[in-house]
Amino acid sequence: MYRLSSALVVLAVSGAMYLSAQQAGLKPPKPRIVITADPELDDNDTLIRAMLYLTDFDLQGLVYQESTFHWKGDGKGTTQYVPSWGSSRLNSCPTGCANWRWPSPDHEAFIDHIVDAYASSYANLKVHNPNYPEPSLVKSKIKWGNVDFPGDFSKDTDGSNLIKSLLLDDQPAPVYVTAQGGQSTIARALRSIYQDYHDTTDWASVRDKVSHKLIIIPWGDQDGLYAKYIKPNWPGVDEWALAMVEYGYGIRSTLSATNKVYVSGAWTRANILDRGSLGALYRVWQDGIEMDPTDTFGFGEEKLRRLGITNIEEKDAFISEGDTPTYLNLLNNGLRAQHGYWGGWGGIRKDGLTQMPTAFYELAPATPLSIDDPGIPPYLAPAGKRNPNIPNPHPPPPANHPPDFGRRPPIPARTLAINNSFFAAAQNDFAARLKWSVTPNYKDANHEPHVSIKGPLEVTAKPGNTLTLEGTVSDPDHNAVTVTWWQYNDAGTYPGNIHISNPNSLKTSIGIPADARPGDTIHLILEGTDNGTPALTRYQRVVITIE
Repeated sequence: MYRLSSALVVLAVSGAMYLSAQQAGLKPPKPRIVITADPELDDNDTLIRAMLYLTDFDLQGLVYQESTFHWKGDGKGTTQYVPSWGSSRLNSCPTGCANWRWPSPDHEAFIDHIVDAYASSYANLKVHNPNYPEPSLVKSKIKWGNVDFPGDFSKDTDGSNLIKSLLLDDQPAPVYVTAQGGQSTIARALRSIYQDYHDTTDWASVRDKVSHKLIIIPWGDQDGLYAKYIKPNWPGVDEWALAMVEYGYGIRSTLSATNKVYVSGAWTRANILDRGSLGALYRVWQDGIEMDPTDTFGFGEEKLRRLGITNIEEKDAFISEGDTPTYLNLLNNGLRAQHGYWGGWGGIRKDGLTQMPTAFYELAPATPLSIDDPGIPPYLAPAGKRNPNIPNPHPPPPANHPPDFGRRPPIPARTLAINNSFFAAAQNDFAARLKWSVTPNYKDANHEPHVSIKGPLEVTAKPGNTLTLEGTVSDPDHNAVTVTWWQYNDAGTYPGNIHISNPNSLKTSIGIPADARPGDTIHLILEGTDNGTPALTRYQRVVITIE
């Protein structure tokens, strides 16, 4: 490996080539983001990580959201039942659930608790990066969305009104909305816009404006409303279906042997749990916490075994941050993954991807809803009345229910290797920022290196051209930096591999293959990793389009 503390980057091309207008050194705008989350432990852990990256976002909202697993009820005893629900709900609410798996009062306001922990960490965080926003500003972004029932978008809420206002404002930048639970709050914002404008002469322009601005980044379709309401009625709205880097409950099935350390109890204790107020709120195995009646992860091993649970991880081991990939590609780590299809720490966008079978969410069939639909979910019954849709007595559950949680298509070996590299880099980065939160002196913590390329980041070239590249890196802590050039095959459209001469050297060159076709793209990544503790990584990407 070639180690350096600074270097110059030059890009030279043999043969004709046209340079794009984008130049290295231009800072991308911070993405406008609204995070919607339901009160499950993985959303809790996902949000803790997000607080540490408020430097990279233009945070617009933190919104409480329902999901098919968590809803609050309307406080009037109204019950809900969906015929495809599994035995777990039939047994727990035989006359229809008035609410389900909504946390106890201690855990209900989990977003507020995490923002309070951010506030107590702010003074230290600000030492290490001056771009952390004031806690009062972050606190003002907390809103309650549509949480009464899964699929209920029958009324305006503070959360839906926030999203509506962002989609209608005069700023042209995209509004990224993460759907870490259901999408009822997003659906309500869109329906409210329709109600206000559909019978005016402005409707066509408003519809187009909203469709171009809204980008939904979901973890599945957890209340069915994307498939049933948003997609049929707002087909121009963009949704990023990501082939995600695994952060969920099934994470261990995708980790390399080397990366298993990052989900161990020892690593979590050293790098998360002992790191101040934010780390203290992080959920891990056998931590003694029960966020809702079906959350057994916090129980001790003896109790778990009495319950018949055998797949038990060691105390303090990682449980899940399943929703974290919904925002990881918006980070300013040099991968420029805001493009979506270019990929990054969160994974890469794939058209036509189904993240999880619909049956996993125990939803009714995704029959399209009219744009005029009142937004009231089916199978509601007034308080005190038995829901007639509930079988009485209910039949035994099907043998194959609930569906396999870990059911996913196999991941190609090359993609799996990149995912593991990204996961390790992201975990080290998370650990470093948690250390910032408890470290009042800049010199006592590690900070990410700077990686850049002098010249254009997007170029064109012809088959047979030779590109010579040289990179520049520096490190604020004066650490040594190891550089690596590599081809991001999943992001490029050229199907083959290119030869990179001296991939671990300051200076390298690549030859454009003779079989490359016009319009093919090749993505070349310059990666720099320092030798601090923990080691931190940043990137720069060159996109080559064949002419």
